[in-house]
Amino acid sequence: MNNESQDNSKSDQRGGVGALLAGLRTLFDNPISRVFLRTATIESECKYNGRKVAAPIIYHALSMYAGEPVSSCTVTARFIGSIVNTIMKLGIKLLKGREEEVIEALKDPALRRGVSLILKGLGLYGVTVPQELPAPFLIVWNFTNMCNLRCKHCYQRADKPLPNELSLKEKLMVVDQLDRAGVAAIALSGGEPTIHPHFRRILYEIASRGMYAAVATNGWVFADIEKLREAKKLGLRYVEVSVDSADPKKHDWFRGVQGSWERAVKALENAVKLGINHAMAITITKMNINEVEDILDLAESIGVKRVVFFNFVPVGRGKDNIWLDLDPLEREEFLRTIYKEMSRRKMEIVSTAPQYGRVSLQLSGGRDVAPTHFYVGEDPIVKAVAEFVGGCGAGRIYAGIQPDGTLIPCVFLPIPVGNLRERTFWDLWINAPLFKLLRDRSKLQGACAVCPYKNICGGCRARAYAYFNDPMAPDPGCLYNIKYWNKLIEENKTASRIKIQVKKKH
Repeated sequence: MNNESQDNSKSDQRGGVGALLAGLRTLFDNPISRVFLRTATIESECKYNGRKVAAPIIYHALSMYAGEPVSSCTVTARFIGSIVNTIMKLGIKLLKGREEEVIEALKDPALRRGVSLILKGLGLYGVTVPQELPAPFLIVWNFTNMCNLRCKHCYQRADKPLPNELSLKEKLMVVDQLDRAGVAAIALSGGEPTIHPHFRRILYEIASRGMYAAVATNGWVFADIEKLREAKKLGLRYVEVSVDSADPKKHDWFRGVQGSWERAVKALENAVKLGINHAMAITITKMNINEVEDILDLAESIGVKRVVFFNFVPVGRGKDNIWLDLDPLEREEFLRTIYKEMSRRKMEIVSTAPQYGRVSLQLSGGRDVAPTHFYVGEDPIVKAVAEFVGGCGAGRIYAGIQPDGTLIPCVFLPIPVGNLRERTFWDLWINAPLFKLLRDRSKLQGACAVCPYKNICGGCRARAYAYFNDPMAPDPGCLYNIKYWNKLIEENKTASRIKIQVKKKH
């Protein structure tokens, strides 16, 4: 083969993992293959470097495929594993993916967990759009209510620890349950998780089980590079530090404590220096909407490679500061701005607003799409994976845990579905009526119900609940639902006028 044909062959290939997922979706979209796949979800025990690991056969098959030292598996596990691997090769080939990229990616136990979940979902539920999963990819765990800052938008109203927070023994029980369910990643949030005495022990426990260990922090503790170095040694793989303005005074006002901007920036500098996967997290509001470029300039000056703009949701203290929210036109313009900024900067810029999937698809003429706020790409396969993952993941691909063990669909959607002190995570994830409702896009209301982009967006269910007390209501932050936003504004004006009249009478 000459050099030109080799180059053409490489250019025809598509992203490995994206091609794998789309290929598996195609191959397992029939009743016969799903019966086999369900068999592969049975738990079995194998040894990894002499250590016994109990996991679904699928997980062991993926480990073998990646060249991991797997031994002492049952004959059944090895037989089914070999068939799974053959099907995977076929799936990658079918979609012209890069097998070497898949093999390298699957060396990561957390990614193996994620692919295992998708395969289990295909086996148990068939192909659904968006895909239903037997466990979430990600759990965001509000580790404690204690916090050293007093942020204007805090969804937890974090301050002091709650009197009924989980004990260390109970936290270890929760980690064990999430591990057994096959959860791929756990992000510790709060409050401020890094100031809690149990933080290091639980961080180690999460990482040692092969789950992806992440933390969302205000950066105060990790401004000390030794603290961050210690967390990295314990298994921390991703740190997300909040910076809400390029102006130190504005950030400190928003966060309620002087000096918090300086420590947040230092924490990000330390993450860059130590080579820890990281992101700068910004909650986009009326306070900072006009400094997007300045914030991105700041991120570049630090060496940050990833910036996440969080959707404002009026929950917790955010309810008291609802004026901070963007209107649909502002949000649309903002999403368009960050998409264009990403095309000219050498960094990943994403948003947790589900509408970003639609915006990136429209602006790129159908080339780019954001399956979730984790990735935007132009690979042709990504669009298929976008519908597979499906925009807002509350109660579908992720869930939240409160400091007292209460399970909720999302940290911004604090509707209790049960408590892990009383019922197992698996039981609640499979059976909770609210989770079942959130997984059914046919129950959406307003423009969200008929929107052609509902399978790659679906609107923010937390914002729907915050404004209408119904998680399936329209997301009033979307341009397509602007009439609902205008109605809310008018109702608020009417309520204000009534209050003024009542005051005058008395």
